[in-house]
Amino acid sequence: MNPADYDAWYATPRGHWVGETEYILAAHQLAAQAGDSLLDVGCGTGWFTRRVAADGLKVTGLDPNPDWLNYARAHSDPSLKWIEGDARALPFEDAHFDHILSIAALCFVDDERQAVAECVRVARKRVSIGWLNRRSLLYWQKGRHGGSGAYRGAHWRTSAEVRALFDDLPVRNLTLRSAIYLPSGNRWAQMLESCVPNVMPWGSLLLASAELE
Repeated sequence: MNPADYDAWYATPRGHWVGETEYILAAHQLAAQAGDSLLDVGCGTGWFTRRVAADGLKVTGLDPNPDWLNYARAHSDPSLKWIEGDARALPFEDAHFDHILSIAALCFVDDERQAVAECVRVARKRVSIGWLNRRSLLYWQKGRHGGSGAYRGAHWRTSAEVRALFDDLPVRNLTLRSAIYLPSGNRWAQMLESCVPNVMPWGSLLLASAELE
């Protein structure tokens, strides 16, 4: 998939609903204030990066793919920062950002544990990292047998596996929440989403959030 097609999906009714639902969940967990700094790890085309910036945060997007970063730069406000880099070796000093956000990006990193450790290292206040959930309907539709489409090659994780990625790291109050229980995006899915508590661990996105010690 090319970056233009990927970003265009978020402009569709279903894509906008998915993106907004995931963002609102992450924003609630981060509880960031306007003016706080945030690093979006695995930002891709910058859809979530731009969404965070719209809420008044000082945002930097990081991704290993220069073509996707070029797209992000060309379709964003010049005040946003874009850096090419590897989630397993973030090019920042310790506690450089108030918050770290990553939405379904570390699923495609070979060493997820190292990437999580790096996210924690460069955070000062909170991290919020999302994985594709192996206990979700989306996994049965798109994730089995190596995955299909944009999900090919992704690591799908259970709640227990996500928690284990944070073992022995300097975080506290680790919480797991999920969103997008019916990924079809039709009106029944959206109605269900507004009724089911995010503590139910079966949504397509499994979001782990924690405070730094």
